[in-house]
Amino acid sequence: MLLSLVIAYWVFSVALGLWAALRVKNTSDFAVAGRHLPFYMVTATVFATWFGSEAVLGIPATFIDGNLGSIVADPFGAALCLIFVGIFFAAPLYRMKLLTIGDFYKRRYGRPVEVMTTLAIVMSYLGWVGAQLMALGLVFHVVSDGAISQTAGMCIGFASILIYTLFGGMWAVAITDLVQMVVIVLGLIYIGGEVSEMVGGVAVVVDHAAAAGKLGFWPEADLKEVLAFIAAAITLMLGSIPQQDVFQRVQSAKSEKIAVWGSITGGVLYLLFAMIPLFIGYAATLIAPDMVKEMMASDTQLILPSLVMQHMPLIAQVVFFGALLSAIKGCASATLLAPSVSFAENILKPMLPTLTDKQLLRLMQLVTLVFGFCTLAYALNSESTIFGMVENAYQITLVAAFIPLAFGVYWRKATNQGALLSIAFGVATWQAIIWLGGDDPLVPAHLAGLVASLVGMLLGSLMPQYLMHDHQVHDKLHRGEMAHLSEEQSHS
Repeated sequence: MLLSLVIAYWVFSVALGLWAALRVKNTSDFAVAGRHLPFYMVTATVFATWFGSEAVLGIPATFIDGNLGSIVADPFGAALCLIFVGIFFAAPLYRMKLLTIGDFYKRRYGRPVEVMTTLAIVMSYLGWVGAQLMALGLVFHVVSDGAISQTAGMCIGFASILIYTLFGGMWAVAITDLVQMVVIVLGLIYIGGEVSEMVGGVAVVVDHAAAAGKLGFWPEADLKEVLAFIAAAITLMLGSIPQQDVFQRVQSAKSEKIAVWGSITGGVLYLLFAMIPLFIGYAATLIAPDMVKEMMASDTQLILPSLVMQHMPLIAQVVFFGALLSAIKGCASATLLAPSVSFAENILKPMLPTLTDKQLLRLMQLVTLVFGFCTLAYALNSESTIFGMVENAYQITLVAAFIPLAFGVYWRKATNQGALLSIAFGVATWQAIIWLGGDDPLVPAHLAGLVASLVGMLLGSLMPQYLMHDHQVHDKLHRGEMAHLSEEQSHS
């Protein structure tokens, strides 16, 4: 019965996405939903995109194994990322009327920077999408009581998500995200209430967690611990800002104001509702301590699903897995679409300058198909946890793309040369520490890479310029005139 109801909900979601595909007429519809989304849809798609498998499975498992400080990257850093995007980046980026975040780098710094940052952004999505596919396999395996293997479940989930994302693009993502946000919110509130009754109230769980030291957040007064904490916090907080999925939500809004407040509201809601799986997960240690001990020795990601399957009635199981599938689908479809659009627009399109809009749309769909199979292969061969895959995904964008974006928006003196040195210094330092710093370096590789990226931007922009750069590009950005720059200006 559970499997039948889960499949029925899954079929409904796919059908809804295919219905949304009827709205896709051109590349703007496919990439940014024609810039027509109202506030509630922008908020829903921001929330649903980020509220994925790691929020329901990965974060609680990591918290049970550590404490609040162990999950500083997500949900705390992730939520702050969305809030920072709304406060500092949504308005200037929205005014540019661009299709991808890579277009910003092209207009601000030129073609070489566009290519480098786009490749870094596309690579970062392998881990994020792979984590969602891994979670899908886990869900199908659990609800079928082992009849469907995790590998088969990953393939089934991938195929269905690919279908409506391939044809419906951002319209399919936005409409299905709206439904999935409602299911996630109502489902988690219901399950949280059921668990609260089982343990005797929220206060019982909180007091137990506090006594066990689980509510500790800040690191010890040790340099290495502090640096590790900072590195974990900024991975998603800053590394996720120069991302196509975040940019798409900003660009899909009907107005600049909606772009700003949709991102901020989505970030606040994400942080609030991410607390519910934490509560449910830790409550499992009180409800079924033997089961939790067994899962801790094998796979902590199974704690919540096992709790629901073994200790809750059918209706609660249906609600939980419906909410979980909604979280995974919303995240997976968005993060499958985002890198595909970026790669088609910023890498392939300039190599094929005679493309019509219809041909570019088909190219985006083809890239979505190819990237989808690449992420499936990555997920099938990965040995990382869901939380680990997500946390590590954005190190490359942190060291290669964040500084050029932030300085490109807010520092008039940032130049093409500065951006190139920023990327080179950041990536080289990051990789050097990974390969030469040993298993446990004092300074985490991506933190050192971010500092090196900053140094590269300052040196490259302030030293004598060997590459031509027009500082009027920055001025026009803040006057809202970037959308009208000519191709010659954008490459100068």
